[in-house]
Amino acid sequence: MWKGVMRGRIVKGIAGFYYVCCGDRIYECKAKGVFRKDNRKPLVGDWVEMDVLDQAEGLGNISALLPRASQLIRPAVANVDQALVIFAIAKPQPNFNLLDRFLVMMGQQGIPSIVCFNKLDIDEGARAGEYRGIYEACGYRTLAVSAREGFGIEELKGLLAGHATAVAGPSGVGKSSIINCLQSDIVMETGEISLKIERGKHTTRHSELIAIGEDSYILDTPGFSSLGLFGLEKERLADFYPEFAAFEKDCRFGGCAHMGERDCGVKTAVEDGAVSRLRYENYRQLYEELGRMRKF
Repeated sequence: MWKGVMRGRIVKGIAGFYYVCCGDRIYECKAKGVFRKDNRKPLVGDWVEMDVLDQAEGLGNISALLPRASQLIRPAVANVDQALVIFAIAKPQPNFNLLDRFLVMMGQQGIPSIVCFNKLDIDEGARAGEYRGIYEACGYRTLAVSAREGFGIEELKGLLAGHATAVAGPSGVGKSSIINCLQSDIVMETGEISLKIERGKHTTRHSELIAIGEDSYILDTPGFSSLGLFGLEKERLADFYPEFAAFEKDCRFGGCAHMGERDCGVKTAVEDGAVSRLRYENYRQLYEELGRMRKF
């Protein structure tokens, strides 16, 4: 029975077991106790060294974590270079406050984001162009797709090619269906939408790295319904609303929070339609929330 040290990448982690891809084999591994001692935890996406315990059975132990190029806190994944956030155009209606939270969170971690609106096939109000326009005006790459009909999937594949992309979105938006369109080796469970509350069942229960092409990976992450912005000072929130920057020079006061101040260039831009009112109202809500958090 051959034993030895091999290098691979963690593609899935469940209940203390890590599944490491080495070439065309997947090994089931445990992490050595030294990681707990050093308060380090292997993450999906990590490149690792492992001791092969049983080649025939595909068993091993992770013995070393290799240096990370990047690390996300939530979702907890390593070595990604962009994020794809998916919301539905309808059923359920997009929660733009949640979308902005995600974009701020990715911005904090220096990860560029792509905004994807799914369910173009049921866009009865023709809202896709409006929604895309809001975020394209802020500098984000956006697209609208239909996982059911396959529309826009080839464009999406092009945006993901050559990248390791963290994919996230709330339940019920068709995230798993889109991932099924992107690759053919793994067919994920898709959940039905509750007609009563228009929310999806949580079908992704663990983070998983999926190859969709040469040097192209997606990291699927569990659906989320709320995100807290921890570790962010409210004074820095405007830094993650890039559309504000062009108008801050017109603010009367230095360090303007764009809240209750007089002669605020950003608020004037909102009134003039140069800055999305929807985005600005989300900013106000998040600013107030961060202010309340500081008190505790």
